[in-house]
Formats: sequence, structure tokens, C-alpha cells
Amino acid sequence: MAKAKVKETIKLGFHEQIIESAGQIYNYLNTKGEVSINKMKKDLSLSENFAEMGLGWLSREDKLEYTQKAKSVTVKLR
Repeated sequence: MAKAKVKETIKLGFHEQIIESAGQIYNYLNTKGEVSINKMKKDLSLSENFAEMGLGWLSREDKLEYTQKAKSVTVKLR
């Protein structure tokens, strides 16, 4: 039973970190407009995993628009 509680705590921790990352990304894009994903990750200093999960969270909510540029992908709010 103790293991179940530990696993639940870890899941909640990750869930909260994903939501926090999504919020940081949303606020950043609201201020900056369209930017490359690489620039956004660098500017926000998010770990690779949480940057991707935050983008996925916002994408799932249909809040982002992506554009393929010559050498990068840009993202902006819808």
C-alpha cells in the first residue's frame, strides 16, 4: 500500500510539472508571438522532456499553431 502512495505522489509531481511547463510556454508565447521551438526552450530553460510535454499539453488543448520553416519549427498561440 505504501508503494501505491509513492507512485501516486510521483505521478502528481510530474503532472504538476507538465502543467507548470505548459503555463510558462503559454505566457512566453503570449508575450513573444511566433518563435522557434529551440529558441523557446533556450529562453525558458525548460528541460527537454518538460518542454515537449508542455507543448503537447497545449497542443492537445488546441492552443498552438506550428509552422515548418527551412531549418526549424516555429510555434505560436492560435
